Amino acid sequence: MKFQGAAVALVAALMVGLSGLDSHSAHSQDDSAFAPLLGWWKGQGRLGFQEGQTENVTCRATYVLGDVPTKLEQNIRCATSSGKVEIVSHVTNDDGELSGTWTERIYNLVGDLSGAITERGYRVSVTGGDVGAEMEIIVKDGMQVIEIKFSGNTLRGLTLVLKKG
Repeated sequence: MKFQGAAVALVAALMVGLSGLDSHSAHSQDDSAFAPLLGWWKGQGRLGFQEGQTENVTCRATYVLGDVPTKLEQNIRCATSSGKVEIVSHVTNDDGELSGTWTERIYNLVGDLSGAITERGYRVSVTGGDVGAEMEIIVKDGMQVIEIKFSGNTLRGLTLVLKKG
């Protein structure tokens, strides 16, 4: 539980640091709103289950632009002492509105995502027949915080703190 408190504090600090940025200045490089995400990231976090148990995770994430700067592929792979989690998203940006598909391959969760680019980063909702989730990604100074809250399945939440590179 100490890690969870530290992760919440880090998320809050990053949110305060980003609150003065508008979405245009935060995402203007490389002609893509996804530019702050691009590349390879690694770090650690916590994975929570509906039954109440939590596990430490070690993760890596990659973000690659599609054939145009408005399309992004996100891959997050995490390992725990008892298993793994693997999330793949295909996202399209239409003037700040996000849409696409979201899949967790180990637990076989599939859904459609929708959301927006915010002053803090990226916020999406995932809905589908077998998954409901809220996901927020905050990026600042070579660090990334990912918070996913699941509803209606085995997973309860995933909190990650990643560093570029």
